[in-house]
Amino acid sequence: MNPVLLLKMVLDCVAAGLLLFAFAYFWQGNAAHELAGVGIFLLVVVHNLLHRRWFAALSRKQRERRGKFNIAVAFVLLAGMLVLLITSLTISETLFAGLRLDGDVSARQIHAGVAYWLLLVVAVHLGLRWPLLTAVARRLLGIEGTNVARTVVLRLIAAGIALQGVRSALALNLQARLLFQTSLDWWNFEESVAGFFGHCMAVAGLCTFITYWAMQWLHRRRRMIDAGCLAARGPDS
Repeated sequence: MNPVLLLKMVLDCVAAGLLLFAFAYFWQGNAAHELAGVGIFLLVVVHNLLHRRWFAALSRKQRERRGKFNIAVAFVLLAGMLVLLITSLTISETLFAGLRLDGDVSARQIHAGVAYWLLLVVAVHLGLRWPLLTAVARRLLGIEGTNVARTVVLRLIAAGIALQGVRSALALNLQARLLFQTSLDWWNFEESVAGFFGHCMAVAGLCTFITYWAMQWLHRRRRMIDAGCLAARGPDS
């Protein structure tokens, strides 16, 4: 196992965990929320430094549709992080209170809405890298070859998570968050904390599931088109 790749994945997992933690603002309090945010941004900086060769190669490599979509998602993710950073500085109550703009409700709405959009974008980002992640998991667990029963079970679990993701989106009133709407309908952390994080992860799982299978379908469709074009040219072409 490449130690650099393993380090990247560990740091990415920590960043994803901090992102989920930061969503529970009314459970953790402002100070913990801001500390989690600082941790996320530091890890994003480290993440981009570790992937600097990927950015350097963008102008040199010819990329297929999947690669172009991957680039677009990466830059949307970066743009969203910058928006979060700017808005967090203007609404900070603890770490950067000196930069706070009093009464700036719109900045809070933008900050919260962009955060939920980023949850979906991160999940799409994860879905694009799912083949790599599964390959790493197989290597770490020492799994070799294919097993039909294991594949069926894992796909059923993935489908179940995706189905729960639809229910979780409704439970979190996700539509209002993504439309930057102010809503008093919020999660009651006194009843359940684990339930909130479970719903967030299920929504992310739904987006990862859709992204992965959409890319699989596009890849197979591309191969069929290429095979059809090759057959149309004939053996003498």
